[in-house]
Amino acid sequence: VDPNTISNWKREFGSHGGNAFPGNGRLMPQDEELRRLHREVATLREEVQVLKKSDRVLHQTREVRYRFMDDHRNEFRVTTMCRVLQLTRSSYHYWRRHASSSYRQRNVRLVQEIGRVHQASRGTYGSPRIAQTLRASGFVCTTKRVAKLMQEHNIRAKTKKRFKITTDSTRTTNASPNLVKQKFHAERPNQLWTSDMTYIWTLEGWLYLAVVLDVYGRRIVGYAMSHRIDTALVAQALQCALTHRTIAPGLVFHSDCGSQYASDTVRTTLAAHKMVQSMSGTGNCYDNAITETFFHKLKTELIYWERFETRDEARSKIFEYIEVFYNRQRLHSSLGYLTPVGFEQQSNINH
Repeated sequence: VDPNTISNWKREFGSHGGNAFPGNGRLMPQDEELRRLHREVATLREEVQVLKKSDRVLHQTREVRYRFMDDHRNEFRVTTMCRVLQLTRSSYHYWRRHASSSYRQRNVRLVQEIGRVHQASRGTYGSPRIAQTLRASGFVCTTKRVAKLMQEHNIRAKTKKRFKITTDSTRTTNASPNLVKQKFHAERPNQLWTSDMTYIWTLEGWLYLAVVLDVYGRRIVGYAMSHRIDTALVAQALQCALTHRTIAPGLVFHSDCGSQYASDTVRTTLAAHKMVQSMSGTGNCYDNAITETFFHKLKTELIYWERFETRDEARSKIFEYIEVFYNRQRLHSSLGYLTPVGFEQQSNINH
């Protein structure tokens, strides 16, 4: 034995006596205490995470708590979840043995419904909207459970491709003041409208789209399409909105400060209906973000997935997207997972 090793042994024995040379997995007392504290901290942290994720099921039935444990058994220890949810390990394992068969059968049924809703949404819905739709139909399911089943069965929402904002407002010498200032909120329908234009490529050339959006229910109330991006395009979209909506004086019409919106034609129409014009700041896309958001949905859910041979084909698909899907079928998280038409109808009932 090396003399230095003997000196170290003597020094350790002199300092720790019978606790020296722990070996075989034993630690010095202070090290053992440190390890114990580390374990306690890790357990407390895990309990906190379980509490955060289980706050909605803490006071639910045992069945609901068992399902939560089953969904998270690969994330947290069963012992910790039982302690937080006030269950016993034996009861959980008993439930798992006897309930797994019926649970799998319910999952099969749920996957079928998930596929149906996903297909009805044209592949645009992710787990939050699908779960909301299923709950509205009477199914008992959490968003996490739907997401897990979608992942297991490779059911995915359309990939959100990068969207480039196309607004290119040139400074208008006679621009109207910005009355909205990024506060896109309305207390009632036909109080605040926003408008903007974008372009869609077809094999015949560009097709330009102008829309008018009612901020209250996020509904597209007017739109027009043309092979030219001019004042007539904006005027047609505005007239379309005025044809389908009954408005009162004072409605705010917000847009960018492009020359089309500053034209005499558009301003004459606004004045004739006693509407108040508002314009975004130059080059600031956030000043009209709510309309750009609609264009983002249109392009990532339809345009980027199509190859239009003609402008007429693009017109037909865009018309169907706006009138059938966006306004009447697509659930909006900002509207409490209602459609724009459904939100307006509910508002009329409540008032």
